[in-house]
Amino acid sequence: MDAHHHLWDPADPGQDWLAEPGHAAIDRVFTADDLRAAAAGGVDGRPLGAAVVVQSVCTPGESRALLATAAADPLLAGVVGWVDLTGDVLGQLDDLRSGAGGELLVGVRHLVQGEPDPAWVLRDDVQRGLRVLAQEGLAYDLLVREPQLAAGVEAARRAAEHGLVVVLDHAGKPDVRRGAPAGALDAWEERVRALAAVDGAVCKVSGVLSEVGGSGADDDAVRRVLDVLLDAFGPQRLAFGSDWPVCTLASSWAQWAELVAGRAAGLGAADRDALFGATASRTYRLADRAGSTDRTTT
Repeated sequence: MDAHHHLWDPADPGQDWLAEPGHAAIDRVFTADDLRAAAAGGVDGRPLGAAVVVQSVCTPGESRALLATAAADPLLAGVVGWVDLTGDVLGQLDDLRSGAGGELLVGVRHLVQGEPDPAWVLRDDVQRGLRVLAQEGLAYDLLVREPQLAAGVEAARRAAEHGLVVVLDHAGKPDVRRGAPAGALDAWEERVRALAAVDGAVCKVSGVLSEVGGSGADDDAVRRVLDVLLDAFGPQRLAFGSDWPVCTLASSWAQWAELVAGRAAGLGAADRDALFGATASRTYRLADRAGSTDRTTT
């Protein structure tokens, strides 16, 4: 399973970010069939049988479109959409769920990494919104950079009190670039381990290479990140994701899959099952939704 990928059309509202410098290679339409082609080799000897598509812009229109796309394609087992967490969250969720594919809404994400307030996720109005997600049985994908991780850890602790599953996207975006400042990963590791200590928190093994740019990745740093994640969370709370097509700015879907599978080669069968599918299925309750919609998610 690919627990984190995107689909988009640059012509859609909000996708103008694709025209920014450095994004030319992904400034085109990406469909589920493109994902099938990119992931044709599978991961860890497993064909890609299910995927979770994640919002890329903060508009309700994109979320509605992704849900409708998922309803028509059995590969897409769930959608992590967007709602304004500071507004009428229940009303927005009802609107998404009433449309095509609404039953496939499995989680919500906001682009916290772009918020100027490093403690945005701890604001009272945001916290109220997160409690609604808990009541509605949805997961919350936490997209932050390292400076925002401290607030993310506290948010995860509060969320656990309400039964909300927090999913750390892209391992908290560690800096694995060649030439990164000495000790760049130390603060990241401390905070990721603190998040891993929160009951029920989950982490996606995704997006680690997506922002290395022209400098490329430091192989030792990437290995350290993967080893920290395996040690801190354990495979039962890790979910493989590609961050495709963003990942193609630095590597292919297959290259990232091969790298993660290689680092996980020493794990037992049950742990590899978790990393490459079962964790995501449990976290997003995909089996429950498959039963209610008669869709295949394995």
